[in-house]
Amino acid sequence: MPKERPVRLAYAARMKCSLPAVVLLTPALLAATLRAAPVFIGTDAGAQSASKGIYRSEFDPVTGKLEAPQLAAAYPSPGFLALHPSQPVLLAVGGPRQPIADGSNAVAAFRIAADHSLQFLGEASSGGTGACHLAVDPSGHTVAVANYNDGHIATLRLDESGVPAPPISVVSNHGSGPDHGRQEGPHAHGVYFNKAGTRLYVPDLGLDRVLVYRFDPATSRLGGALPPLMTAAGAGPRHLAFSADESFAYVINELNSTVLSASLDEGILKPLGTVATLPADFSGPNTTAEIEVSPDGRFVYASNRGHDSIAVFRRDLPSGALTLVQHAPCGGKAPRHFKIAPGGKWLLCAHQDSNSLSVLPLDPQSGKLGTPTSTVPCPRPICLVFSR
Repeated sequence: MPKERPVRLAYAARMKCSLPAVVLLTPALLAATLRAAPVFIGTDAGAQSASKGIYRSEFDPVTGKLEAPQLAAAYPSPGFLALHPSQPVLLAVGGPRQPIADGSNAVAAFRIAADHSLQFLGEASSGGTGACHLAVDPSGHTVAVANYNDGHIATLRLDESGVPAPPISVVSNHGSGPDHGRQEGPHAHGVYFNKAGTRLYVPDLGLDRVLVYRFDPATSRLGGALPPLMTAAGAGPRHLAFSADESFAYVINELNSTVLSASLDEGILKPLGTVATLPADFSGPNTTAEIEVSPDGRFVYASNRGHDSIAVFRRDLPSGALTLVQHAPCGGKAPRHFKIAPGGKWLLCAHQDSNSLSVLPLDPQSGKLGTPTSTVPCPRPICLVFSR
């Protein structure tokens, strides 16, 4: 067998200036570095689920192949997941393993080993019930939690190992919306820090608002509320995604299947316009779930549960306005969550009701999604996180 010829990733021959070193990789080593993409999967481990906790799969960003997930850590209903920004730690809402006196849910921390196995480190109260979303601030000292059932918004201090302590701030709100079945009270559904770590944005499905709070990273405390972004009555804001420069935000409304575009100026969100996530001729039941801006910022993706599709929008960079490009079948039922893979050429979709994960090819130039190329079984998946 002939020897593998080294691949020069950089060399001085084509450069006018000399380079201090030349990095060489064989084709086999180069391929190995491109193919290391472990994915952690949060699941709904309720009574109707076969899930036992957090799962892990291996994804090949070259071929788009996704391996069948394996259990990475046993934990009760570890729904939403988040990576610590500097520690090899994965955080999850769910549980708790041990009952908490006030009946609240928990935030749990797991150390990620070199082989991407998970070791449970500890847990603390989420500050409310129905914990459904979390985010770690840029400093890595705080985790914020949205508790859907009672609407509580909480912040917890993380120690140097990434383990949460009991809540420092717990904010409760009051009010309701016109949908009496879903908006009888506040239902915080997402939490998002800005890059500076000075603001926390909270879509509240029950109040038809995206709440905005000052945040002190030194103490992990939430400060006073800033003017909220108001959605249409009955819209039910669920999640949001920022443009890379944080000039714009895109709010996905669960109840009326729309995306609201907003400008962001000095921490304040101002509405710009709304687009539908569904085709005009669709008349069946539908709720939306997840939203993401493409790595290059030119497209926005939103998931439909009922129509079972990913709506693709082109984003006008100067104005932030959205124009529909495509409704792509997602490959399963109830796409609760999805994630664009590193490299931007694939989209992984978690189908809660069909107990499956699908991989859709993504054309970075057109933004369009292709037919799912890989579908594997997974019990009630509701969150996907690519490990570093």
